[in-house]
Amino acid sequence: EVQLQASGGGLVQAGGSLRLSCAASVPVFEDYVIGWFRQAAGKEREGVSCISGSDDSTYYVDSVKGRFTVSSVPSEKTVFLQMDSLKPEDTAVYYCKAKSAMFASAQEMCTQAVGSFGYWGQGTLVTVSS
Repeated sequence: EVQLQASGGGLVQAGGSLRLSCAASVPVFEDYVIGWFRQAAGKEREGVSCISGSDDSTYYVDSVKGRFTVSSVPSEKTVFLQMDSLKPEDTAVYYCKAKSAMFASAQEMCTQAVGSFGYWGQGTLVTVSS
């Protein structure tokens, strides 16, 4: 059974940084794509950044390019999202999701409908104050 545990959220001032972690209990890390999604109050959930365990390819939504960095430590089956230069509009609950790399690339994972099949972890709240 695939389980995901997201952590690292908190309250930070605009311009600050946070690092989110997603611990993934998957059989073989390299067989999965892991993605970060977020949902702000009153808005739809959106893909933020995704990374493929099979080829390390990554994807970022335009609004976070140059500010967020996704990385992984395969031996620890953990994916990180380093978030720098945070803005109030980054405030949201952040979720991680896993999907077999057979069915999606990093870009596809992040841009497919959020209702597409995959395993979700619980969210972690990020609040950026102005």
